[in-house]
Amino acid sequence: MNPKKAWAVAAKEVRQIARDPFSLLMLLGLPAFIFALYGFALNFDVRHVALGVQDRDQSPQSRELLATFVNSTYFDLVRSYPAGSDLDAASRRGEVRAVLVIPEGYGRDLQAGRTGRVQMVLDGTDSQMATTILGYADALVQDLNLGALRRTLLQTGRAAEPPVDFRPRVYFNPELRSTQFLVPGLAGFLLMLTAVLSTAMSIVREKERGTMEQLRVAPLRTLELILGKTAPYLLLSLLVTVILLVAARLLFGVAVRGSYLDLFLATLLYLVGALAWGLLISTVVDSQALAFQVGLLTSLLPAVLLSGFVFQIRVMPEPLQVITHVVPARYYLVVMRGIVLKGAGLAPYWDQLAWLAGFALLTITAASLRLARKEH
Repeated sequence: MNPKKAWAVAAKEVRQIARDPFSLLMLLGLPAFIFALYGFALNFDVRHVALGVQDRDQSPQSRELLATFVNSTYFDLVRSYPAGSDLDAASRRGEVRAVLVIPEGYGRDLQAGRTGRVQMVLDGTDSQMATTILGYADALVQDLNLGALRRTLLQTGRAAEPPVDFRPRVYFNPELRSTQFLVPGLAGFLLMLTAVLSTAMSIVREKERGTMEQLRVAPLRTLELILGKTAPYLLLSLLVTVILLVAARLLFGVAVRGSYLDLFLATLLYLVGALAWGLLISTVVDSQALAFQVGLLTSLLPAVLLSGFVFQIRVMPEPLQVITHVVPARYYLVVMRGIVLKGAGLAPYWDQLAWLAGFALLTITAASLRLARKEH
């Protein structure tokens, strides 16, 4: 292989990129825009749930229960319903997400040492949100029960300490913010999308302009052509990585806790496979429109749906779990989240890195064989 020939092809590609500022803006600006847009839009945190209350008891105990919910900041009291109101109709109209129903005699039962019964009517159309709201409500009621138990024990002169002192401690994301988990995933699928589309569109553009035949008759080896064509887009993709990391830090407070060198090496391996996949697509299709569609279908959808970015792989049907093993974003997201969020190195993720290396090697080999076959 002659490095000078590969460099000449790369220089030609850089000139073409420079002549098309719109494409350059799309390659650099569009990922950052999508990153910011989805970063703010995709948020699984549940706060300020619209809460209605039907307090039929109107006792100090019922007001204490309601205050416990409102002061938690998880719930916002937006409606009070008198006795006999149609709570189903209120939920259908979307006035509230949940209604706390406190029956008559609630305070009297508590004062008499009996169990006070309350009900929560919940909108279950969004099952994930409903499950989270139920968890919040259960935790608040448990805290209220614990406080009541302590007061009862103090009144009887017994020890007021609970039998189990449960103090959870959350590592890496103490506030349990979903953006800490989602932002690295966003970066992973945007890098895959950018790398695949850039190389796929580049080669197909040569075909449409008729200059691909000139490259084939030039004294170039297949490897020299591949390196020359992909090197500029590899640098652009690494620049996109830097832009996304800066945006993650400034917009969402997601800082890299691990080594930047480890993150660079993992990203480089991931991008090589993505660029080679785009190159392979370009050897199959002959139009930029089709290359864009195939690249989008084979990079964006798997990276979003089958990588664990949004949906957990372990809860997917078994056939889909098998398919996820050929999605490189699945392995990159594990490594990236480990480095960015946990501050881990590369050693714990050698198996994910091996899968990424295998994917890169396989796609480079396939693209080289396809290009070599077309030259003869």
